[in-house]
Amino acid sequence: MEAKNNIKSHTISIVPRYAETDQAGVVHHTVFPVWLEMGRTELLRVNGMAYSNLEKQGTLFVVAEMKLKYRKPALYDETLALTTTCSKVTAAKVVHKYKLIRTETNELLVEGSTVLACVDKTGKIRRMPNFMFPTD
Repeated sequence: MEAKNNIKSHTISIVPRYAETDQAGVVHHTVFPVWLEMGRTELLRVNGMAYSNLEKQGTLFVVAEMKLKYRKPALYDETLALTTTCSKVTAAKVVHKYKLIRTETNELLVEGSTVLACVDKTGKIRRMPNFMFPTD
């Protein structure tokens, strides 16, 4: 399968583990950036490209900006749905938006965005790989 950035949004299921929570069973705020990375990785994968393959080709994505709005607490052992959307691709950056909902009630818990810079193995800005540009 040839990699193409045609699937704009992808949703993954997350069930918070005990180690990701505080003593009250609330997911700690530092866990959410890890989950956002999981969402980006899986969105890339459904578009036919594993991040490890990008690295082998000398392309890295580094987080240049992250914004999160915590609306309601996520809790231990509940089912959550994280939707990751690729909202913009430019010559050297990609923007993603995120929504995390509590599946049982459809409540919005967290929303946010990231800006990733495309760099080479030395950290120098490089052009975005062609497959990242939508073909629609």
